Amino acid sequence: MGDGVEETPTPGSVLLLLEMATLWIELDTCRPLEIFMARMPEAVRELRRGLGATLRGFRESSPLDQAAIGRITSYSRTSISHIESGRQFPEREFWRVADQALNANGVLLERFDNVVEREKQIRIAELRGGQVRRDDDTPPEPRFSGPPHDEDWHDDVNRREVLRLVAVTGSLLAIPSIDADRVLHAAERPRRLDSATVDAYSHLNANLWARFGESRSKRDVLPVVRHQLDVLRSSLNEPQAVAVQQRLCALAADLFQLCGEVFFDVGSYAAAAQCYAEAAHASKEARQPDLWACAMTRHAFISIYEHQYRRAVPLLDGAAQLALRGDPTRTTRYWVAAVRAQTSAGLGDLPSCQRSLGEAERVADLTDRAPSTGWLRFEGARLDEERTSCFVKLRRPELAEPALNKALGQATSARRRGSVLVDLATVGAQRGDVDQLVLNGAAAVDSARRTSSVGYLGRKLGDLQAQLMPYVGDRHVRYLDSQIRDVVSVASSQ
Repeated sequence: MGDGVEETPTPGSVLLLLEMATLWIELDTCRPLEIFMARMPEAVRELRRGLGATLRGFRESSPLDQAAIGRITSYSRTSISHIESGRQFPEREFWRVADQALNANGVLLERFDNVVEREKQIRIAELRGGQVRRDDDTPPEPRFSGPPHDEDWHDDVNRREVLRLVAVTGSLLAIPSIDADRVLHAAERPRRLDSATVDAYSHLNANLWARFGESRSKRDVLPVVRHQLDVLRSSLNEPQAVAVQQRLCALAADLFQLCGEVFFDVGSYAAAAQCYAEAAHASKEARQPDLWACAMTRHAFISIYEHQYRRAVPLLDGAAQLALRGDPTRTTRYWVAAVRAQTSAGLGDLPSCQRSLGEAERVADLTDRAPSTGWLRFEGARLDEERTSCFVKLRRPELAEPALNKALGQATSARRRGSVLVDLATVGAQRGDVDQLVLNGAAAVDSARRTSSVGYLGRKLGDLQAQLMPYVGDRHVRYLDSQIRDVVSVASSQ
């Protein structure tokens, strides 16, 4: 890490390496042995090659490469390559995880089950001495819409990605602070970059974060982020000065966190977790403890939103240790404290929650404050929302409601307003006030529909649904339940 920081891993960094899985243990249960392949019927080989090609098609239509899929599924990059070529055939759990990571909507899992069933039929036919029918003798499978089998779908995805890339890149390169010629020249010749080029990359990252914050549909920034990651990857693969190499690692960590935010916003938590893991690894290489701590904190958010609060604790403990080693003018340690308060509230620990909130409030005493960045925007302005969210989790409506009404008046975006409204509706449910529940719940649904990024609000509304059960005898509550179901289904389809 930075000057004056020893290289020996601390408990926090060890937890990071375990939890973030930058060096995954290979749990490869595939069977690539050539002797096995030699006696495998050609019909089975073709089935497996077809399944591997399906996996490759989904992967190439996503921002994940073979190494990233390997980390998510606990396989090596080489194994993923073998699986895509049909030379290896992992168990069903691999296909379940891959299907989720690639948003394949069950297609990969269904294809795997079909292959297993067909293999059984082939081997039974062999044992009986019958002729095994080759795949080229079988009638073609009916086409279905969805990646990667529908050419029209592919054309549409590629067209939309190119248009978004052109639109976003064009607007960003038009910003005066970015030297467009230098950026384009460096993308073509990534060897031995100078500091001015890295500065231009840094400006580009900052403006990507700004575009992310302004966009109704957060995923719109993903194509250009993906392109810029490719540029950084090319630069990191070339000889660079040590200082430039570290800055490039920091920029990559920055963009990995932005990718994670996009995926988190639409509820794709497996992909978000992978992005945060990559961000943590790149931050470590860059010797940037604040950047590293923020990657861990974002990763912890995933466990919090899945109500797995104990899993968030070690990540936040590690993040807190790293933040203490970081820049004291940054707000990192106070943001970590605010997220720790959420975790304590989820665990039902009011005293710990209040201690963490008190620590987070000390951000107001930070006079010599470093400027906000894309990956660290905590300034304490939303502490009222953080506090009320904690009190809602703790089922303390008398503490939550006054601050929620204040936070509602400060909410400037549909996303923030919707979040506060869900909490107000939850308070109504906790108090048994059906009118408050229905009124604020309906307003939250309206806010979710007015934003293209419904994943975050969809998840909160899904949590609110569980609070409706005692009141389903009321027709207004039943109608609210149906409206929430519609929003949640849209969030899931994204």
